Amino acid sequence: MTDTADPINTIEQMLPAAPTFDSVDQERQHRKERLASVFRVFSKFGFEEGLAGHVTARDPELLDHFWVNPFGVPFGHITASDLLLVDHDGNIIEGKYPLNQAAFAIHSRVHKARPDVIAAAHTHSLYGKTWSSLGRLLDPLTQDSCAFFENHSLFNDFTGVVLDTDEGDRIGDALGDNKAVILQNHGLLTVGHSVDEAAWWFITMERTCQSQLLAEAAGTPIHIREDIARHTAEQVGGHVAGWYSYQPIYDKILAENSDFLN
Repeated sequence: MTDTADPINTIEQMLPAAPTFDSVDQERQHRKERLASVFRVFSKFGFEEGLAGHVTARDPELLDHFWVNPFGVPFGHITASDLLLVDHDGNIIEGKYPLNQAAFAIHSRVHKARPDVIAAAHTHSLYGKTWSSLGRLLDPLTQDSCAFFENHSLFNDFTGVVLDTDEGDRIGDALGDNKAVILQNHGLLTVGHSVDEAAWWFITMERTCQSQLLAEAAGTPIHIREDIARHTAEQVGGHVAGWYSYQPIYDKILAENSDFLN
């Protein structure tokens, strides 16, 4: 018997497609619920630090507007109805809480520079900010790290808390067409074609920073050969792979407590 099935070359060939929607209202609600779930996940994973950290999702209809977490509300308490709708001039269109000005300065410019991006994630996670202090890109040391091979950049101009949109513009320029940028002496920022994808890249990039810090503390890590790293990036670093990698995490947080949907 001859096997006529086409060979599988990438993870994405094994995955279902992301959901589609019958209306803008359905898609907006889906993005808001997914965004609210990310804050619960990030809180559970310890990515929250005081007032710092923000994740945004572009509105599906008002493309120069984005949804963002309210300033001063703990990640673990945020619900979909708490989210703020903000335009690219910093006006709060919907929502009852104040806006984190750093979130506006960074995310409005990232969304403006990257029309393809639906979501962007940035927090002061422990291993991400620790790795950022080295002013280096991540190396291809593991299969997971290959998702970022030739697909992340470095912004090496830390000037304090980002409150100026000019610095947001420079972060957007440094990000370029990549899925992530290391903000030197600051932390990580990831983007995606869905909220789920941006969240997954942040989670796995944080763990990749942790992995490389541990490996270098233990000895001299062996790098994956460039051609193999590039091939592996094609297998595990695509948009659908990023989106689908978040689904088990979403299912787990939903089963634990679904009140973030409200």
